[in-house]
Amino acid sequence: VQLQASGGGLVQAGDSLRLSCAASGRTFSTYAMGWFRQVPGREREFVAAISWNGGSTYYGNSVKGRVTISRDNAKNTVYLRMNSLKPEDTAVYYCAAAPTPTYFLDGGINYWGKGTQVTVSS
Repeated sequence: VQLQASGGGLVQAGDSLRLSCAASGRTFSTYAMGWFRQVPGREREFVAAISWNGGSTYYGNSVKGRVTISRDNAKNTVYLRMNSLKPEDTAVYYCAAAPTPTYFLDGGINYWGKGTQVTVSS
């Protein structure tokens, strides 16, 4: 599975943004998908994950209530909708694939995409 994230950019605090992650490969629909983010010099942070069929979603504490993860298996794409963006949301956002959502919390990611930069100005 190859992953390509897009949709990042420069926005103002309070704005919304939707990130997309397009996957290649026929097995996309069998993987849980998710997002991490990273600021230079800091550890990678879990943002959100979704099960293979979209039935279960998980969110990091710092974004809970402000982001929504979704997927469209027909389009091999996972989305991250972010609302009420804050300057502290500034980071490079990476999408990833794993067997189940718990791998996003416990480790064991199978595939990583290249990141997309999100910058939130105050």
